[in-house]
Amino acid sequence: MELLRANLSRVRIPEPTNRIYKQECCISFDTPKSEGGLFVDMNSFLAFGKDYVGWNYEKTGNPVYLHIKETQKSVSEDRPSKKPTRLAIGHEGGFDNNDPEYEESYEIVILPDYVTFPFPSVELPEKVRLAVDAVIMNAGAEKKEQVASWTADKKIVSKHAMDLKQLDNGVIVPPSGWKCEKCDKTDNLWLNLTDGSILCGRSNWDGSGGNDHAVNHYNVTKYPLAVKLGTITDDLEAAGNACPLSIVYILHTFHHAIADVVLVILHSDVYSYDEDASILDPLLAQHLQHFGIDFSSLQKTEMTTAERELDQNTNFDWNRIQESGQEVEPLFGAGYTGLVNLGNSCYLAATMQVVFSTRGFCSRYYFDQRLKTAFDTAPADPTVDLNMQLTKLAHGLLSGKYSIPASKKENAGDASQPTLTAKQEGIPPRMFKSVIAAKHPEFSTMRQQDALEFFLHFIDQVERINTAKPNFDPSRSFKFGIEERLECSSGKVAYNKRNDYILSLNIPLDKAINKDELEDFQKLKAEKEARKEKLSSDEIVRPRVKLMDCLRCFSAPEELHDFYSTAINAKTTAIKTAGLTSFPDYLVLHMRKFVLEEGWVPKKLDVYIDVPGTIDISRMRSKGLQPGEELLSENAASDDKIDANEDIVLQLVSMGFQHLHCQKAAINTFNAGVEEAMNWLLNHMNDPDIDEPIVKEPKGAPFIDPSTLDTLINFGFEEAIARKALQATGGDIERATEWIFNPPSEMSNMDITPSSSSAAVDAPLPDGEGKYRLMGLVSHIGTSTHCGHYVAHIYKEGRWVIFNDDKVGVSKNPPIDMGYLYFFERIDG
Repeated sequence: MELLRANLSRVRIPEPTNRIYKQECCISFDTPKSEGGLFVDMNSFLAFGKDYVGWNYEKTGNPVYLHIKETQKSVSEDRPSKKPTRLAIGHEGGFDNNDPEYEESYEIVILPDYVTFPFPSVELPEKVRLAVDAVIMNAGAEKKEQVASWTADKKIVSKHAMDLKQLDNGVIVPPSGWKCEKCDKTDNLWLNLTDGSILCGRSNWDGSGGNDHAVNHYNVTKYPLAVKLGTITDDLEAAGNACPLSIVYILHTFHHAIADVVLVILHSDVYSYDEDASILDPLLAQHLQHFGIDFSSLQKTEMTTAERELDQNTNFDWNRIQESGQEVEPLFGAGYTGLVNLGNSCYLAATMQVVFSTRGFCSRYYFDQRLKTAFDTAPADPTVDLNMQLTKLAHGLLSGKYSIPASKKENAGDASQPTLTAKQEGIPPRMFKSVIAAKHPEFSTMRQQDALEFFLHFIDQVERINTAKPNFDPSRSFKFGIEERLECSSGKVAYNKRNDYILSLNIPLDKAINKDELEDFQKLKAEKEARKEKLSSDEIVRPRVKLMDCLRCFSAPEELHDFYSTAINAKTTAIKTAGLTSFPDYLVLHMRKFVLEEGWVPKKLDVYIDVPGTIDISRMRSKGLQPGEELLSENAASDDKIDANEDIVLQLVSMGFQHLHCQKAAINTFNAGVEEAMNWLLNHMNDPDIDEPIVKEPKGAPFIDPSTLDTLINFGFEEAIARKALQATGGDIERATEWIFNPPSEMSNMDITPSSSSAAVDAPLPDGEGKYRLMGLVSHIGTSTHCGHYVAHIYKEGRWVIFNDDKVGVSKNPPIDMGYLYFFERIDG
């Protein structure tokens, strides 16, 4: 006890603002359930597994720890299953998978000799007792964040509820035997509370549901409220409410799949089509009585929308979504670790599984960096250090330590005799998600996100933390150059260059290889619609387009109208072509399956992509300025200086960019188009002169070769300095470089600062031959990139493997033609 008293100065009583970690090690995925339990530093309140707590003592000198160990309890065999009322797992009201229960034990441990003291004990110093009690009573930083993700959106009373118009049309609804008035559907039926019509609901994302007759009825009549028949009972009690409530689910039923809506007890389901939101109807009983419905006589026979979603999520099996009911052989070991879904985090899980199957990321954060090295170089709080959390995630995914069959109690009376199941528990990427999404307005939420947007955000963050050592930056393995060639009617050309990490491809539906089948399908569809019959899933024919046609579409000539040519000092039509200046180690292809229809309405293209196992894109290599080509002058005469195309500027401004920046983007891309201007903006947002007013170049300003200018910029110098150096040296790149490092005496040193944070020359982009093999894909199911579900398939050790959150197994039928993101690995030699 004297040893403990001697170290009381290193014990802190936590304050309300302190983050206390006690569910997971901050540098591994060890938990209190792990063999060695978890050690909570009683000074920093960080948690460490048994193998890592010594590292923390070496680094901080903090000797006092609370050791938490959870041991499995004995549970009765006939433990009843609880029906979920909440989209959560392991929380009250959520899914109950009959997981074993655990009891916690505590002790005080003094390092470095691991001297232990029992807890609770009246012999312990009061400061220690108060500090430990505060830690034990605290929910923990990990759980607080997780519980917050399930917080319900507050339901509001519909603006139509209190004075809802109900027609006196004599409609009396029978207590059973309902059928849609427009089709033969007898389930998923909705009673319109204004005119009493009974119609079927929306078609769900997976093809189930109704035929949209209730929605179409609202579009015609504008009668706003409808209640789902079969979901109404006389039990009016709702969690936390004393008044009768009808619980409504948002129209976009799948938008919140697997995640973030907490549901009170469900007793009826009402839609407000006008408000397009979840609402409460305090007068539901009165509204039903208008159509002869006695609230108390009804029995619940139909699932509400939210319950149906819970049912869909309960059966959200990877086989149904991606593998057509195939039996999947589970896999375990190094490189086969699943990621627990934190709530709408499948976009993160699928992306990171593919990323950590690439050589660059495996080497940087696993083979070449030990956990201890990352921890020693991390700040005082390693939970907020991206390098530490990337290393932790890499070791969790690739070591195989956590990829073992989960334990299950076979003998309910003997907790010491667990058996193994054919599934793994996976690892929860909570700390990684917290740090990679920090301060991001979308990824920091628990809503579903676009896997492409997350990949680009992730790559940007990795590039930032490796700025000082670009040669060690694994994100560079995805980086490549794109060159656009513009030829105006004068025959002169201009070249624009940029770097990117993904190649975004349009899908040319006119290149479908099954046009005959599509024509037959359209005829069959018209015939069935005329007979008011519904197509079966096996009758539906989707366009099938070759991936190589999508790649050719990227490089195909494109006409640009209203292109300002400095050769003729007028607007004309130019021809744009594009190619790659380098071939990255890993080529990521993004299929533009989501397009905007008229009115900016998003639509998903229902199309299959024929993707071969290997591709050769050598012909996409850009050749740059060719002999005999004459470059367009960057500068017209002063009076004829190019003006920004206002249509381009206005479109960019509507996206949130500043007007001046948009003007500069349009001018610097010769008014080539919105996409070109946006790419310029994204690459020049941090230019030191981006906010300076636009000035016309003096007449007769010397011409600067864009390729020479780009070379100096790639060396790390600001564009303005590079341009000034080339102008002063007649465009000679060697003399311009010498000029930058040894400027004339009249030049200020402030004028020649390199654009990067250091003067180091940017490392060259990876390059090689244009032959690639398919190594992974991220597929998506759902009507939007911001809803639905993402799954990864990766080619490993001669076979395709499916990664569906925490489920990992051999893929018998990988959905290669359904990919949203394709990852190709360059074949060298």
